[in-house]
Amino acid sequence: MGTLKGARRVVVKIGSALLVSAEEGQLRKDWLSSLADDVASLKRDGSDVVIVSSGSIALGRRVLHLGNGPLALEQSQAAASVGQIRLARAYEEVLAPHGITTGQILVTLEDSSNRRRYLNSRATMETLLSLGVVPIVNENDTVATDEIRFGDNDRLAAQVAVTVGADTLVLLSDVDGFYSANPQVDPTAKRYDFIKEITPEIEQMAGDAGTAMAKGGMKTKVMAAKTTTASGCAMVISKGSVMHPLAVIDNKAPVTWFAPELDPQTARKRWIASIKPMGEIRVDDGAAAALAKGKSLLPAGVVQVRGQFSRGDAVVILNLDGREIGHGLSGYSGAEAEAIKGLKSSEIEGVLGYTGSVALIHRNDMAD
Repeated sequence: MGTLKGARRVVVKIGSALLVSAEEGQLRKDWLSSLADDVASLKRDGSDVVIVSSGSIALGRRVLHLGNGPLALEQSQAAASVGQIRLARAYEEVLAPHGITTGQILVTLEDSSNRRRYLNSRATMETLLSLGVVPIVNENDTVATDEIRFGDNDRLAAQVAVTVGADTLVLLSDVDGFYSANPQVDPTAKRYDFIKEITPEIEQMAGDAGTAMAKGGMKTKVMAAKTTTASGCAMVISKGSVMHPLAVIDNKAPVTWFAPELDPQTARKRWIASIKPMGEIRVDDGAAAALAKGKSLLPAGVVQVRGQFSRGDAVVILNLDGREIGHGLSGYSGAEAEAIKGLKSSEIEGVLGYTGSVALIHRNDMAD
């Protein structure tokens, strides 16, 4: 922590005020190009990168001549529809010269609260990252309403960081870190370089002041920090308006780091182990030995399935003697697991009628 170098997976949150000029509503192309240079540098160093970006409404409202005032819900949705195309194209154009492929993912709050949709989103992002793609994530403002929206991209970025198991979340902000008070109002406000624990005092210091184009204030950033640090992900707040906003973090720019409570893998395993199991899967000796070596559980090693559970539900893993040897999130429903138990992976499609996951429980979804 304290540097982006060596990070396995980085999520970067970019707000509208950084991406789009408030005066003209134009994309800040030079700034975006400098960000692309930084992303390419992280990729060369071996880091996966996910970008959570606002900006679709800000770009679309200019095209539709909707002015700078408050928008009705239908106008916001229309602006998002028009602006999202331009936003995705802008990222594609600045990252393509670096040989980086981009992908677009639009999500709503329901995608994180609904188990099946959450798993589908996670699987999509994992696949994109494994293929070297930089996903560009944004809230689907064309369909989201006040009742089913994240509300700000700090919260969305934190959720994405947890979903993909990131070890670092970067919030590019209009301020250079977390202050004891609003520095625009209180000249005596103190900036913190490092916050080990988010105490009630830290939460009380957080205010709601933001820029004219941004919905998130410092309060939402502290909320994001609570979410990410609990999942083992460090978070940094840095001033984003400078050129090369990621590179400056490692060049001693003033920032605030929030320490993770655990590493991401340990935090995820602890979470899996804490979930109430909905079923049992008994495995043979060969599968039990493979699991002890950190391997995934394949259908071929399963001898018995008990319980009614859905894809993504937690199950207990037992050996032939009935001894508990682990917990995991099932990649199949109970009925599907029963149908494919004992089968080779190549035989799954013939039984289920579709090509499912090779593993019944992937090693990343397992806890001892």
